[in-house]
Amino acid sequence: MSSRPRLRPAPDERSVDDLRTFGVVDLDKPAGPSAHQVAAWVRDTLGVERAAHAGTLDPKVTGCLPTLTGDATRMAQVFLEGTKEYVAVLELHGTAPTDLDRVVAEFEGELYQKPPRKSAVDRSLRTREVFDLDVLDRTDRQVLLRIRCASGTYVRKLCHDVGLALGTGGHMGHLRRTATDPFDDRTLHTLHDLVDGIAFAEGRDTPDGEPDESLLREVLRPAEAALTHLPSLTVADSAAREVARGAPVYAPGVLAVGEVGAGTPDEGDLLACYTPNGSAVCLGRLVGDPDAESGEVVELERVLV
Repeated sequence: MSSRPRLRPAPDERSVDDLRTFGVVDLDKPAGPSAHQVAAWVRDTLGVERAAHAGTLDPKVTGCLPTLTGDATRMAQVFLEGTKEYVAVLELHGTAPTDLDRVVAEFEGELYQKPPRKSAVDRSLRTREVFDLDVLDRTDRQVLLRIRCASGTYVRKLCHDVGLALGTGGHMGHLRRTATDPFDDRTLHTLHDLVDGIAFAEGRDTPDGEPDESLLREVLRPAEAALTHLPSLTVADSAAREVARGAPVYAPGVLAVGEVGAGTPDEGDLLACYTPNGSAVCLGRLVGDPDAESGEVVELERVLV
């Protein structure tokens, strides 16, 4: 007979070891290393087998790089569902025209983009949406832009196209990502913060030599923090244990809809399921009525228990 699947404690009741193996860091990526290298440093610093970053940033790009640790790497797909925000310097090849704001505003909405030659994905034409494109500041040949866009939008290509539309030509200068749903730059922490947090939690470098977990718990958060932008279902512990064995979520196991995260899901939505104590169970797609008396409600995509 198989052993009874273990359910996690409530997020605010977990040990530091639990956080290492199912956590997330809202990391402020420095310029220089690749996103892959930064994730490897997080992995090695925490002493876990795996770490996965949320959306690649080029070596020169800085900013918001949420990094999942341990078993939380199973949920990396959640960052494909949200929006991204950037602050970019558009380097014009001539003096900015007087109708700059009008031309820039025309790039809000759905755009056609082909990935750059250096990208690691297929260079087929695709559509991406720019939700907001604001001019924050300007000089004769530099324009500071704030871009809020769908995941997978190439800001370098956007800057090139805006430059063409302005009649001057242009390219992307410095780029910083300021948000990746559900994280933003208000909760960023550096690699140095993570290293210090580990040292303090182990009783190294503290004034009295006693362990202090407070910094590490601020930097390394329960992995559920990466799911707050998704709609949710709450399921019974018994249903969660069946999910751990590979079963989908059936209607009798659903206790509540939309009590956690971004509210009530619609059919086909990616959602997160939780136990009553707030611990994540799985990611899946809504395929049935949660209020029904029977039938499959959630088709599993990732099991998290």
